[in-house]
Amino acid sequence: MTAGSMEIGRTVKTARTLYDEEHEQFREVVRAFAQQHAAPNHERWAAEGKVDKWLFTEAAEAGILGFGLPEEYGGGGSDDFRFNAIMGEELARNPVSDGLAGIALQNDIVFPYFTDLTNDEQKARWLPGIARGELVTAVAMTEPGTGSDLAGIRTRAVRDGDEYVVNGSKTFISNGQNADLVVVAVRTSDDRHRGLSLLVVEGDRPGFTRGRNLHKVGLHAQDTSELSFVDVRVPVANLLGAEGDGFPGLMRNLPQERLSIAAAAVAAAEGVLERTLAYVKERTAFGQPIGSFQHTRFTLAEIATALRVSRVYVDELIARHSRGEVTAEEAAAAKWYTTEQYVDIVNRCLQLHGGYGYMQEYRIAQDYLDSRITTIYGGTTEIMKEIVGRSLGL
Repeated sequence: MTAGSMEIGRTVKTARTLYDEEHEQFREVVRAFAQQHAAPNHERWAAEGKVDKWLFTEAAEAGILGFGLPEEYGGGGSDDFRFNAIMGEELARNPVSDGLAGIALQNDIVFPYFTDLTNDEQKARWLPGIARGELVTAVAMTEPGTGSDLAGIRTRAVRDGDEYVVNGSKTFISNGQNADLVVVAVRTSDDRHRGLSLLVVEGDRPGFTRGRNLHKVGLHAQDTSELSFVDVRVPVANLLGAEGDGFPGLMRNLPQERLSIAAAAVAAAEGVLERTLAYVKERTAFGQPIGSFQHTRFTLAEIATALRVSRVYVDELIARHSRGEVTAEEAAAAKWYTTEQYVDIVNRCLQLHGGYGYMQEYRIAQDYLDSRITTIYGGTTEIMKEIVGRSLGL
C-alpha cells in the first residue's frame, strides 16, 4: 500500500487523500506490531478468551497506545483522529488482530473520559500509568436488563461522606478481565437523565468482582465480562465531572465510538474481499477457476463498488471529525450502514467459498462469526436508525 491509496487485493484500487506520509508510517508501525505480537499468540488468546496484560505496556512502548494522551503525562499529544482510524483499519483488515481491539478501544472510546472529563488532580493520578499501559481501562455502561436505553441504568451509588457506596452489576464489558480502572455509569438519583453519574472504580476495591469471561459467538480473543459491585466504597474524588452529569458525559463520546466502528467495518469488509478474490482465483470447478464464472465476477464487482462508495463516505466523515464537525446523526448513519454492509459482504463471500466457507480452518468462517456483533455493539442498527429518523423531524 502506498501513501494516498487503498488497495483491495491486487486489482481494485481507490485513491485516498485522507492520509499524509506520517499517517502511513504509523500504519506500518501498527502492522509490524500486529505481526510481532498478535500473530504468534492469536490462537492461544482466542482459546483463553483474553490477551496477556503485557500487551498493553508493549503497545504503549510502540506508540500505538496513548498517542492521543497529553504529552505532559507521557502520551503522544496528538489530537488527530486519523491515527485512530488507521489503527482501526489495520486491526480490522488483519485476520489475526482481533485480540488487539482492546488497545484500539481504549484509544477511541475510553481515553476521552480520562482526558476530557477529569480534573487536574485526576489527570496526574491516572494518566501517567494509563499512558505507560500499566493501567488498563474500560467503560461499564450495559447492564443485564439495560442495553441501548442508558437512562434505564440501575447500578446505584449512594453518597456516604467522602465516599460513594456502589451496588449493581454490568455485562458485556470489553477489557473487563484486564481492566485496572473502570468508568462505571451509576445512578445517583431517581431523575431519569440527570440522575446518572460517572465513577472510576479501581479493580482492586473490596466488593468489586469480575464474573465470568463471556463465551461469545465471535471475537474470541477479546475478553468480555460481567462485573459485580457489592457495597463497593469509591472516593468522591473518583467522580468524573459533577454529580448528575453522567448522561451527557456518556453521549459526548458516542459519535467518535460509532465512527470508529464504521471505519473498522469498511476495512474489515475490504479484508474479506481481498481474501475472497485470492480464493476464487485459486479454487477450480468444472475445470476452471470459479472467479471466471460470470456470477462470481458480478458478485465481487458489486461488493468492490459498494466498498469504494463506503470508503469515500467514511473518509469524508473521518476528515470532518478531525475538525470537530461530525454530528451524532451522521455518525449513527455511518455506523448502521457500514456494519450492515459488512455483514452482507461476509455472507456473500462465504457463499462463494461453498462448503469450505463453513469450515473453521478457512478465515471466512471466522469472519462470519466476528462480523455479526458489529450491528449490535456501540448502538444497535435499530437505535441508529431511530437517531437518524428523529433528525429528519419524524
